[in-house]
Amino acid sequence: MSNHSFVIDPQQAESARVGDVLELTGPEAHHAVAVKRTQVGEHLDLLDGRGLRLIVEVLGASNQLLSVRVIERVEEPPPAHPTTLIQALSKGDRDLQAVESAVELGVWSVRPWQADRSIVRWNAGKVEKAMAKWRSLVRSAQKQSRRSYEPDVLDPMGSKALAQKIQEHTDSGDLVLVLHEQAKESVASVCSAWIADAPERTGVVLIVGPEGGISDAELAAFEQAGAKLGLLGRHVLRASTAGPSALVLVRHIAGDL
Repeated sequence: MSNHSFVIDPQQAESARVGDVLELTGPEAHHAVAVKRTQVGEHLDLLDGRGLRLIVEVLGASNQLLSVRVIERVEEPPPAHPTTLIQALSKGDRDLQAVESAVELGVWSVRPWQADRSIVRWNAGKVEKAMAKWRSLVRSAQKQSRRSYEPDVLDPMGSKALAQKIQEHTDSGDLVLVLHEQAKESVASVCSAWIADAPERTGVVLIVGPEGGISDAELAAFEQAGAKLGLLGRHVLRASTAGPSALVLVRHIAGDL
């Protein structure tokens, strides 16, 4: 793995073979040269966001153009049991902190959740700008962690729509875990019991509430839709740390680490 990674257009990456010379332009090329000070002879990772990693050698670099030769092509398989983080909107950008860490730790997709007790509210005028911020953060964290897969940023949902989505997940065999301090079983025990019989390509959905917690009505609706409660430990974690902590545990149990 190289020192730096950059995103490449999937169509350009798909046809690239070892020995091919590629020319990169636009913001990524500018960032590689002007910000990262990429030098001739340096090795880089080019990521298509879909599992393909091109390891390349820099042949030439200017502010507008990066010329590279492909020296290795690596196609990485997706995880057997991908994990989705449904993160309640939280003040102080704690939701974004959680998403950033989750991307670095291997989350497959993330979804913003407008919980009943979320202090932060996305009205119609804020959604597009806020989603652009989430996508930019995910892309940045993907490059920072040099992941070949870019996690999907799924459409935001309120609690009623989320309960319906939970039902869809559970009907398809996914495990939906609500992280909650009143849970009787640990995240580890619930996930371990599920993984023993889980079909391939089914996933785990982690739901993290806001600072004020998940309301009784939300909890009842989620459980009725098939979600299970999971406890991370004796201590109550912040919205920014609960999801990433559970993600590491789940990925370890699933054999993805």
